[in-house]
Amino acid sequence: MGQKNLIIFLDCGDTIIDEGTEIRDEQDTVIHGNVIPGADMMVKTLAERGYRLAIVADGSAQSFKNLLTQHDLYDCFETLIYSETIKASKPSVRMFKAALGAMDLSERDCSRIIMVGNNLSRDVKGANQMGITSVFLSWTSRYPKVPADDLEVPNYTISTPLELIDLVEKLNHQLDVHVS
Repeated sequence: MGQKNLIIFLDCGDTIIDEGTEIRDEQDTVIHGNVIPGADMMVKTLAERGYRLAIVADGSAQSFKNLLTQHDLYDCFETLIYSETIKASKPSVRMFKAALGAMDLSERDCSRIIMVGNNLSRDVKGANQMGITSVFLSWTSRYPKVPADDLEVPNYTISTPLELIDLVEKLNHQLDVHVS
């Protein structure tokens, strides 16, 4: 299967991993956590179908490496961008620009990228500022579900990780039609 036009940036906490199940060590590094039901299947399915995936997440590299390796998801991602190494946090454009750079993309590619996350003020706002299509995963009740301003209004909202698969196929199809 060929590479798809649509590119997917994903948050990790409460997007792939259930933050309520995270266990941390003395250094505050996450050493264990459970996936949100269906999230591992979602990541693996999208990777198998030829989508380019990146993690864009606030936190420490080791935490995410532990979590993603534990669930056999680490290798599904082309690049992993963490606030710890970038020295910025979402919604900072530096996080998104780092992911673009790591994937050999430019800001012209923003129209074919989606950012999927659980946080309106970080993931959705950050994506919208960059002209990246924002997808709000409203799975958790830990964060607000009502946008504080226009920049926090998502382009799409899903309530479970598995819903992303159909949405991605639909958006990718629209791109293909647009490209050809």
